[in-house]
Amino acid sequence: MENEKQKSQNGKIKNEKQKGQRADGESRGGHTIAAQTAEAPVAAPQTVKKNGGQISPKPSVLDTIRAAFPHTVPVMTGYLFMGMAFGILLQSKGYGPLWAFCMALFIFAGSMQFVAVGLMAAGFHPVIALLMTLMVNARHVFYGISMLETFRRFGKAKYYMIFGLTDETFALFCSVKPPPGMNEERFFLSIAALDQSYWVAGCTLGGLLGTALPINVLGIDFVMTALFVVIFLEQWKQKQNRTPALIGLGVSILCRVVFGPQWFILAAMAVLVLVFSLAKKPLERQVAPK
Repeated sequence: MENEKQKSQNGKIKNEKQKGQRADGESRGGHTIAAQTAEAPVAAPQTVKKNGGQISPKPSVLDTIRAAFPHTVPVMTGYLFMGMAFGILLQSKGYGPLWAFCMALFIFAGSMQFVAVGLMAAGFHPVIALLMTLMVNARHVFYGISMLETFRRFGKAKYYMIFGLTDETFALFCSVKPPPGMNEERFFLSIAALDQSYWVAGCTLGGLLGTALPINVLGIDFVMTALFVVIFLEQWKQKQNRTPALIGLGVSILCRVVFGPQWFILAAMAVLVLVFSLAKKPLERQVAPK
């Protein structure tokens, strides 16, 4: 009997020790797990650092295009209608929609494309075409130089940015800033690509309409003249900046009298390029805020 009692007591003691060891182990394990959980760093979502801040998540190409599109809507309305006028005029001279599409895609020069219609209809003269193109597009030199440093950041895309730089696109580059977190290069590239897509669509649509519908094109070639008259009037409203407008008007009238209707545009553009190159700094001082 005594042996059985002793065995029973020893068994109880052993069971109590085992329970104590398990509880102690669980306690130590809980503290270890808690400590590891507290010390382990929490994985953060992938972010993009820019200008000292954090932006998350990284905008996609589609997001960039969506952000750029509202800024290009005014350009879209103008390019679609101007492009349609060009396509209709080109078709009236015997050149179909494919010509309009290719000229808009590879030339992408609104005023020069209208001039090219007359050159193509009158017969191809390489020297005249070259000089006319240089003179009509000489204005791009002045604001193109100001964008060289900006375009250096675009890598291989800088060549397209130079090609796609129009008056309206340049105005957007100077007045629009990308939203916070948006890649600046992608944003400006989207603006340039959208603007050209509007012009290509308008020219092609005009060529198709000119083919399908009997449209009277009398006076449609005056559309570029009307556009430049509007630009002149807008510049004239800026009272602090009337000198360039007066110079352009005076030189054009003088060249018209001296060189006649056939050559006065080339002569006027050449003289204006020279005059504005020499008078660039005085004109800048005149319009600079005092």
